[in-house]
Amino acid sequence: MAYLDNIAVFVRVVELQNLSAAGRDMRISPAVASNRIKELEKYLGVRLFNRTTRQLTPTEHGRAFYEGARKVLDAVAEAEAAVSALSGKPRGTIRVTAPLGLGRRLIASGIPEFRNRYPDIEVRLRLSDHEVDIMKEGIDVAFKLGQLEDSSLKMRGIMECERVLVASPAYLERRGEPATPDDLVTGGHDCLMLRYPGVREHFWTLKTPDGWAKIDVRGPYDSDDGDVLTGWALAGHGIINKPRFEVEPFLRDLRLKVILADYPPPPVQLAALYPHRNYQDQKVRLLLDFMAERCQRMIRDILKGR
Repeated sequence: MAYLDNIAVFVRVVELQNLSAAGRDMRISPAVASNRIKELEKYLGVRLFNRTTRQLTPTEHGRAFYEGARKVLDAVAEAEAAVSALSGKPRGTIRVTAPLGLGRRLIASGIPEFRNRYPDIEVRLRLSDHEVDIMKEGIDVAFKLGQLEDSSLKMRGIMECERVLVASPAYLERRGEPATPDDLVTGGHDCLMLRYPGVREHFWTLKTPDGWAKIDVRGPYDSDDGDVLTGWALAGHGIINKPRFEVEPFLRDLRLKVILADYPPPPVQLAALYPHRNYQDQKVRLLLDFMAERCQRMIRDILKGR
């Protein structure tokens, strides 16, 4: 297994482009990861990486070896999944990612319960509002609020989630409540945006009598953390566009108020994305089934005030 372990470290270093990051991902020290790469290079008789003080990039030999090594690891994973399915004892590691707010509210708290049911399945959860390259970073399941754009991935829809524009009563008293979508712009309202490198949406889409309208909103604040935006809205700093279940508790205690109710944003799809190769993996299907039922139940309970 030592040779296979060395290959696995090599593949993660290529995919994450960083030795320390690969070590953290595989729960080994950078020194151990480095030694595994050196052992692999010694065995193959070639240098797999060009090393500088800041970068670790694969050589021509490294790039060629990566293609075959990735296929080997995928084949081993498929074989292990097949044995696991036949034995009735699912086991292995699942790498999961989700946006910060969604992950904190719905996904993270369910991992211990899932592990109690399936103690031989290890779950590694990464929460981030940044766009994650699922294939490159070796993610098995990504929970998202959005639409499937990458055809190389499969999608399991979980539920449609209503979105609302909300602001605090203090903000609306100070700045006035917009009556139409155009008021967001002409009234100079502070709209709080989720922004990070690679984000595609720099506007809000709202439903009008003439159809969907893109509103080029502006504001003095933006963040790459959706919960930070909610905190700013609660503090009276502006208007946010959010899935209703994320702000329902604040609507119920009147700390936030829905505005432009007749001009709602389109609902957003809560879905799970995963690579095609994981379609037959029993542990992935078990996690999808568990989390889909849990998310549906928890969102409904939140909206009912339970």
